Amino acid sequence: MDGQLTFRYTIDGDDFTRAGEASSSVKNKLKMLGLSTDVIRRVAIAMYEGEINMVIHADGGMITVTVSDAEITMVLSDSGPGIPDVEQAMQEGYSTAREEVRSLGFGAGMGLPNMKRYTDEMRIDTVVGQGTTITMKVNI
Repeated sequence: MDGQLTFRYTIDGDDFTRAGEASSSVKNKLKMLGLSTDVIRRVAIAMYEGEINMVIHADGGMITVTVSDAEITMVLSDSGPGIPDVEQAMQEGYSTAREEVRSLGFGAGMGLPNMKRYTDEMRIDTVVGQGTTITMKVNI
């Protein structure tokens, strides 16, 4: 592939019926581009976890995915409450999800740790009361 491709998705907050559509779409597009199954799997998992976090915690947001020859970059931006303690939020099992969200099978506290685990690079920029931008990269 020469150059780069960019895909943008608007994520609706509290809409669990559509949660995962953006990551599924990216997964299918990466398959059509002929990328390795390992790269596709890592991108799909990281993006799905981020997408679910946006639905649960931030009333939705925007995801921009850029595919270049060298890497896939995912930028997830929201105007949610922000993350007060990033270090705590990165601990497996830590969750601030509401009980009704947990009863749906979400909010187990593995989102951010899995996002980091399945990417080559992850940066969290967050301001309490203003929102969060997470930038993740997977090398091709």
